[in-house]
Parts: sequence; C-alpha cells; structure tokens
Amino acid sequence: MKDKLIQMASASVRAYRNGEDTTEYRKQLVLDYVNSVPLSAAPGAGEVNGLGDGMFIWYGTEFDEMNRLLTQKDTKARNLEQQARILKQVISMMIAHRRPSYYLVRGHSDLSVLSNSYVRLLAENGVISPEIGDAAQSQPLFFRNFRENSAAPQIATNKGVNVVRNRLSSLLDTSLYDLDRMDVTVTTTLNSQLQEQIDGYLKSLEDPNVAESKGLIGKYLLTPDQTDDLSYSFTLFERTPAGNMVRVQTDTTELPFDINEGSKLELGSTAKLRTLATYLEIISELHAELAKMSGREINRGAEQSSDTITQWACSQFLQNPRIDLRSMLEAAMLRPYSANPNERFFTGGGVHVFGNFKKEDNDRVVTVTEALQFSINLPFIRIMRDIVKYTRATQWENNKQIMVDDSDPRRKEVLDKFIDRESKVFLSRFWNKYQGKNATQRLDALLAGMRPTPLRLTIVHRHLYPKADEIAYIRFIRNQVPESKLTDKQLSAMYERYQPGSYNLQDMGYLASLHPLELWLLDYLQQPGDTSLKDATEKSAGVRREVYGWLMRTKAKNARDTRIVTMLEVDAFSDIHRRWKNMGYPFEHLVPSLATAIGSSGDRPAALSELIGIIINNGKRIPTHRFTKAEFAVGTPYETIVEQPPPLATQVLHPEVARMLKETMASVVSEGTAKRLLNSFQQENGSSFMIGGKTGTGDNRIVASTAYGARTSSRTLNRTATFVFYLGENHFGTLTAFVSGRSANAFRFTSALPLQVLKGMVPILQPYIIAFNRQRQERQEGQESSVKQ
Repeated sequence: MKDKLIQMASASVRAYRNGEDTTEYRKQLVLDYVNSVPLSAAPGAGEVNGLGDGMFIWYGTEFDEMNRLLTQKDTKARNLEQQARILKQVISMMIAHRRPSYYLVRGHSDLSVLSNSYVRLLAENGVISPEIGDAAQSQPLFFRNFRENSAAPQIATNKGVNVVRNRLSSLLDTSLYDLDRMDVTVTTTLNSQLQEQIDGYLKSLEDPNVAESKGLIGKYLLTPDQTDDLSYSFTLFERTPAGNMVRVQTDTTELPFDINEGSKLELGSTAKLRTLATYLEIISELHAELAKMSGREINRGAEQSSDTITQWACSQFLQNPRIDLRSMLEAAMLRPYSANPNERFFTGGGVHVFGNFKKEDNDRVVTVTEALQFSINLPFIRIMRDIVKYTRATQWENNKQIMVDDSDPRRKEVLDKFIDRESKVFLSRFWNKYQGKNATQRLDALLAGMRPTPLRLTIVHRHLYPKADEIAYIRFIRNQVPESKLTDKQLSAMYERYQPGSYNLQDMGYLASLHPLELWLLDYLQQPGDTSLKDATEKSAGVRREVYGWLMRTKAKNARDTRIVTMLEVDAFSDIHRRWKNMGYPFEHLVPSLATAIGSSGDRPAALSELIGIIINNGKRIPTHRFTKAEFAVGTPYETIVEQPPPLATQVLHPEVARMLKETMASVVSEGTAKRLLNSFQQENGSSFMIGGKTGTGDNRIVASTAYGARTSSRTLNRTATFVFYLGENHFGTLTAFVSGRSANAFRFTSALPLQVLKGMVPILQPYIIAFNRQRQERQEGQESSVKQ
C-alpha cells in the first residue's frame, strides 16, 4: 500500500511540475501509451509494441506515410481512398490492444466488423467526414502475409557487420533477437568503403569473363565453368598502437555462416608455418638453456639426450660456445631434411605414408628454409617427428628406458592412460550407434552389422536376455539363421553351455566377434532408469580396464610398445597444442599425428591471420578488435559508453624467432610458391612493398584402401587454397578459396588461385595502404616537431 501511495504521489508531482494546467502532460501520457501499447507478437519480428511498429508489422504501412496521409486535407478520390485505408488500420490497432493475440492473429473478421462500427460512430459524431467514413467502411483490412513478405528486421548482409553483431551478442550474453531491439550504437573498426570494394571484386569473379581477365583461368586455377561454384573469404588486419584492427572481413557465401571465424578447414601447408614457429621456438629455448651450461655439462647432455634437436643444439655450442641466438636460428634453418616419401611412419596409432605435391622433390635433400619456400611435405613430417621426440624427452626423463625395460613402472602408467583413452573412444562410438533406439531397434542395429552364426547369436541372446527360456532362445536362432542344420538338442546344449556368468565379457566379445564394450553398453541400455554417455562412462570404468586385461598379461611386449608409443605421442601433442594455442590456434586439441604438420588438424583463416600479427609484431600477441566503442541508451538517464581498454601485449615468441619467420615468409614470395606476387604491390616512390606469406592447399578426402595399402576409392569432402600474408609493416590477412561437397572432386586449383586473386586486388589495396602509410608518417613527423618545440 505504501509503494502505491508513493507511485501516485510521484506521478502527481510530475503531472503538475509545470503548473495547474496539465493539458499538455495528459496529451503526452496518451502519446506515450499509443507508442508503447502491446500488440501481440509476429513471425520474424517478435513482440510488437506501439502504434508505429504495429502498423508496419501487421499491415506493412510505414509510420511516416501514415502521418502524412492522416494530416492531409486533400479530398481527391485517390487520396481519400488511401486516407480511409490508413484510418481504418489505425482504428483497428486501437481496438486490437484489448485482445491483441486474438484480433491480430485469428480474429481478423471480428476486428474488421468492430472497426467499421467505430468508423460509423466517428462519422455520426462529426469526428471524421461522412465521405471518409463511407470510404473507410468499404476498405478491407489486408494483413501482411508473413510467408511472402517477412517482417523480420533487415540485417546488413555485410559479413563484417554480422561478425560484429555476433561478437557483441556473445559479450552481452544475449541473443541476436534481443540485440536487435537494444538501443545501442557500435563503432566498428571496419573500413566500409574498402569492404564494399573487396565485396564487389570477389563477387565479380563469378563472371567467367572477369575471372579470365584477372588471370584465374588455367592450370592449377579454374576452368570457365567453375568460376561461380566456389567461395572466397578475405580478411585484412591493421596493426595500430590500440591493437590489431579488422579493416575487412568478408566471404562470398550467401549464408550467415562466416568462413573466416566459424569454420574448421583443412588449410594444408599453412600448418607448416605453425610447425616452423614451434621448431624455432624450441631452438631458442635450447639456446637459453645451453648458454648457462659448461662445456662438460653440454657434452654430457648430448650423450644422454634421445632427440635429434637437442643433440644438434649441443653440437652447435660445442663447436662455438659463444654462438648467439640469431646465428643458431640461421643454422637451424639450414639443417637438411630428406624429402623421400618411401619411409613408413608410425603415427596416430598406425602406419602412414606421405607424399610430396611435386614428384621431382622426392629425391631431394633440402634445408628447412627451402622446405618452407617450396612447401615440400616430407621434410615437415620429419621436422614434426623431431619436435615430438624433443617434447617426449622433456616430458619423460630417460624415456628410452620406458621402451626397453618392460618392468619399468612408468609403462603401466602410460598403458593405463591408453586404455582409458581408447576405451572411451569405443564407448562413445557405440553410444552414438544405439542412442535413441528401443530394445528391438538396438538388436536390429547390432545384427545388421554382424555375420550371423549360431554361436555368435547364442552369445548375444544369452547376454542380452539372460532370463529367456530355452524355447524362446531356439526360436530366436531359427528365425535368424533358418539355414542352420543344428538340431534342437545341439542348440539346447549351447543354451546351457553359454549361460550367463560362464564366460567373462572379454571372452564373450571374442566368441561373438564383437567388441566387449558393445555388449556391455547394450546391457546397460536395457537397465531401468535414465541413461547417458557420462553415466555409462563412469559405470564402465572397471569393465573398461577388464576388457583390456589381455594387454597387461600378454607376453608380446611389442603390443604394449606400440600402444606406449601412441600415448607418448598423444602426450607430446598436448604440449605442442599448448604452444600453438599461445600463437592463436583456435581449437581445443590437435590430431596426435605427424600429419598435423601439413594441415590435418585444421585451422581458421582468421586464426592464421592472428599468427601473422604476432610475427610482424616481434613475437607479441596483442588483442584483435572488430569494434572500438559501444554506446547504450544515448540521451537517457541510462546512457552508458563502453570502450576497448588499452591493449595488453603478451610475448609468445622470442623476437628473434619472429624476425626469422618474417624473413623466411618473405623468401616464399621472392623465391618460392608465392613468387607470382613478387613486385605486385608498389609504394609511392615506385619501390616494392615488403610482402611475405605462406601458401597452402587442402584436399580433404576420404580414402578407402585394402589391408595392404592399395587405394580402392576416394571421395573429396572439400578443397581449399589459402594464402596468409603480411603486406608492409602494418597490414596482414588471409585469402582463401573454398569449395565443398561432391563438386569439389572436379576442382584442381592450388594456392596459385588465391595468389592470383590477391594480385587482382592491387588497385584496391595499394591506394589504401599508401594513404595509411602517408598519414602515419605525417603523424610521426608532427609528434617529432612538437617535441622539438
């Protein structure tokens, strides 16, 4: 009661604050009510409030058009008809607020009848003229057809703007629906003019004539009939004192999905850049460590080390105890690696072979620099193997002993981790196979994947239906294998022999030719109560260890060795992932395989750009911004302005490592796979822009092969070609060509395609970067001049 009195008193004070005449205040109250009255909710638009929104959303009538017609004095027939239509719509809105969800959704006829009644009363009482009254009563109420004419707010199709909206939605922890209804103005970092130019250019490449004029038709590029079947994505970042600013972010897909930030693509050899950064960072760590040691300690470390990189680093210090980091990095880039593809690598839990793009590289022995320049696969597979061995050596002291001594207690620790990891993989796979199915459907799914024999079916039936009698069992066998010649007496004997509890789960799996965990899960799913993968994983902990008991008991040490090697590799890639994550890698794990060096773990164009930003910023990682300021409820008591804080830089690569990477990327353009860009971008004085980058082609396909490695079939999932680059001192980004689905099999483009597309952007990007550099130089000169004064 007290609160109500306070509300009434405060409302009275507001009403009389300008004097005793409250006419204007009462008008404002009515106006505020009209502008906020709830008018149900519409498909695509959500809740509707206020006469203006109601007119537009329910009838498609613009607010300004409504006011213009209703205030006109012109009585010409055409205007009279329009005025009458609008008048009736407004009256219907005022009536509809009584029961908006009825009148505006289902009760259109009733609303029209009521509207005519009020129009008639207004005319009879002289509020409106008889002419407009008669015209209004004859006008039908045409509601918007939401299927053909959506009332959803028109959001910009600009991909960069949509990225900002998604980021803001995430930061505010709100939906895009709610965000679109907020009173908020955002200042983005995007350069709208440049973005529009890039958008227009990339879209124009769908035209075969334009594509040909830009040099996109040819070997390792496109054919004339392919130009509109692929998508491009492009990002351009600008390094500033306030952070890395996104100036362009776009792709040519018509979907809200953003390739630059929302994808996981196999971007091929661009992964070699991350691999090289990891390799050089390890060299810098070893340099710092060995520089503190005496010659005797280094010599002992070389003898005890089990990995190639440490042994090489020790040899460098033994040859030159005062070697500086720069010299050591240069020497590391000159280390030779074989490009021979004939070696079989045990990685990722199995034996793999890898190939080079160019067969003429197969017999070469190249330096690390040459391997990056010409993007040769096998040297990087071997570099990654050296990185894994180094990482394994740092994680496990005297790790040779683990492989040699079968009684080393650490072997059990590693095997336990392997059992836990692999058993969870199988359990998850079986869960996906059977979840959401009833008992009959689960049995059908099981039988569909096995070759039925009386023995296998007996194991399945006795395990899943332990209380079934002999008659039901024999009927089941006869139905599943009617051709069986076993007599009822023989089946009866099998019924008794394989009764529940006669064999452990591992033996039953062997007899039924099924994974024991599949049998366990089927039994688990039959139990009463709720089931979930998490619960199944927890309850199967003991069973999963039991199922792998053979691994601990077998005399075949080799079986344990291969699994230990697999787990040591998994552990090593966990540490490598930590390094990659520091360099902006966007995903939560790496595929534990040497193939990660050539792109099998996937990447994102925007994340690759961030790596380039780190490199050109001397190894420091600074924030990337897509908007600089957000202003909420401006001009109201709730006005709030949020701005980006000053950037915090994190040193994630040694400056010398970053410098070496930058120089090596420059050699990719000057001498390697990106040579077609050499001298493409010119500065005002005619000299060439400093440009560097890394190319990559991703051919993501599923290959079926025989047990002997012979390929039986191949199906392409998607194909990508990427160039990640820096352009001058302050600009960097990525350009990706992408095609997905079965049509990808027809494409043969390589990274030559994004290089040629980027070359076609010279008339757009070059003036922008020149203008940026000129303004930056003028600001610096102005600052220097003010300091002198």
